[in-house]
Amino acid sequence: MTDEERPEHESSSDVPEDPSLLRRAFDEVVDEISREHPWYELPHALGLVELIGIRDTLRLENLHDTSRLPAVHELQPPQFEERFTVQRTADGSWNDLAHPEMGMAGTRFGRNVPLEHTWPDRERMLVPNPREISRRLMTREKLNPATGGNVIITAWLQFMIHDWIRHGTSLTSNPWVLPPVEGDDWPTPPVLVMRTPPDPTSPPDSPHPPTFRNDNTHWWDGSSLYGNDLDAQRFLRSGKGGHLRLVDGMPPVPDDPRLDPTRTPGFWLGLGMMHTLFTREHNAIADAIAGAHPGYDDELLFQKARLVTCALIAKIHTIEWTPAVTAHPTAVSALHANWYGLAGRRLSGFVGKFSDDEALRGIPGTPTEDFGVPYSLTEEFVAVYRMHPLVPDDYDFRSADDDSPTLGPLTFADLTGPQSVPILRDQSLADLLYTFGTMNPGLVTLHNFPRGLQTYRRPDGKLMDMAALDVLRCRELGVPRYCEFRRLLHLRVPTRFDEVTSNPQWAAELEDVYAGRIEDLDLVPGMMAEDLPDGFAFSDTAFRIFVLMASRRLNSDRFFTDAFTDEVYTPEGMAWVRENTMGSVLMRHCPQLTRYVEHLPNAFAIWQRARP
Repeated sequence: MTDEERPEHESSSDVPEDPSLLRRAFDEVVDEISREHPWYELPHALGLVELIGIRDTLRLENLHDTSRLPAVHELQPPQFEERFTVQRTADGSWNDLAHPEMGMAGTRFGRNVPLEHTWPDRERMLVPNPREISRRLMTREKLNPATGGNVIITAWLQFMIHDWIRHGTSLTSNPWVLPPVEGDDWPTPPVLVMRTPPDPTSPPDSPHPPTFRNDNTHWWDGSSLYGNDLDAQRFLRSGKGGHLRLVDGMPPVPDDPRLDPTRTPGFWLGLGMMHTLFTREHNAIADAIAGAHPGYDDELLFQKARLVTCALIAKIHTIEWTPAVTAHPTAVSALHANWYGLAGRRLSGFVGKFSDDEALRGIPGTPTEDFGVPYSLTEEFVAVYRMHPLVPDDYDFRSADDDSPTLGPLTFADLTGPQSVPILRDQSLADLLYTFGTMNPGLVTLHNFPRGLQTYRRPDGKLMDMAALDVLRCRELGVPRYCEFRRLLHLRVPTRFDEVTSNPQWAAELEDVYAGRIEDLDLVPGMMAEDLPDGFAFSDTAFRIFVLMASRRLNSDRFFTDAFTDEVYTPEGMAWVRENTMGSVLMRHCPQLTRYVEHLPNAFAIWQRARP
């Protein structure tokens, strides 16, 4: 595409942000204070001010571009079509009209740390042994619950991960071979971890750190529901009324086992439940828009319903899911401000009529902003979302009507892969959601990793230790270890293991496993060892990436900013996003759940059980 053929549009990524001297001075003061007085220990208003300063600093210093590194056989976006200005493409191209490849499927992950800090340490890739870390630091004897939330939190997270992140199919040759651990009961020694596929666009003998590609789009565009290409969308669509297909009450499964999502490692019942629920929601949205616009054809209805569904998902994640797992009052206020601004839900729309200040009116509807760096998801974002301890091992399936047993007790292993399909097909979605809604997930801490994931049998029959894999993946992908990660994110850096955690047993175990070398401590076990802020299910270190990337995913997406309008979404679509929540979605498609969620401020909170 020539410069003359490009639509007229200036991307904010072309112009680096230049904060005022006063604002930068404020940020520097906050950065210094926050190392000794973290936001969650301050009074509410001061904590919010500190979080604003932290985000400013992270935006300026922790967005690092990999897309401009040398590349061969670069991915090319499809030829521009006028309809791309008002609808999402299947592959994520043309979200940014000046840089159509930005964020599309198959482009590189970015970084939240300087690139020179992302070289994998090949000499210490297996030191300490990830299998020993798994067995000695991760193993769950009994669930340590996140008592305020329910297991729909866990299902939702997997739904989002499948929207955002996929490193591609692991290589089958030359796996990482983990050294044997004394007394290990691994069924088929040795423990193997398949390698992440390299970036095929990186030139041979590149002098730069290795990069990796995201097979999903980087945008918050419902890839988990809609796929990442036109062939997937054609298969999933009914061709009538803008609808997605439902077969036996659930999304269709391809006949070709190679394309069957239930045979992809990571598929389980919770993910299938979310697919089913939001397929129904998409269809309800399409029907509502069709009722208001009888002249719209199937294609237009599908595209409008997709926009609305994606925006509703982003809103639910921003102001319901994330506050459920970071339930500190200051964090909840900050997350609500991302969507509604400090003006709040009632005044956000009014303030938005005369102000583009995201702090006042929220990010949706403000000008698109990349903060001087082309948008992408990052390897550090992937790392902090390694939250497998949220998954319980044991499930007791019961009826939403009277709490009577339905399937009865099952383990996580019973709910994975193709064996989850009969459950989805034959059981009431309301009963499945009720079961998840009345259970607690786990806290993301040491000694709380699901047993079913420490010895996880993939759909192809191969065994995986996901705890060992989480540690090794961070090393392989060049994510800095714990101390360096905190150093680069402007956090206080521990010099002893008892400064990582106040739990003396955990500190002693960490010191023993890591042979007293605090700088060797891996990111994942380090974050899991931390004392958690009040109301949090995971660490403040992980939250730093949330502070930066939760707003960036909205700021950089044209369909949440410049194109978040009645003209693009329809007035009915905008009203749908504005008026709906996770609770209303649950009640619309499973009316039996109304008595459990209608009075809850957040549908991801624990539900009261029915009385027999």
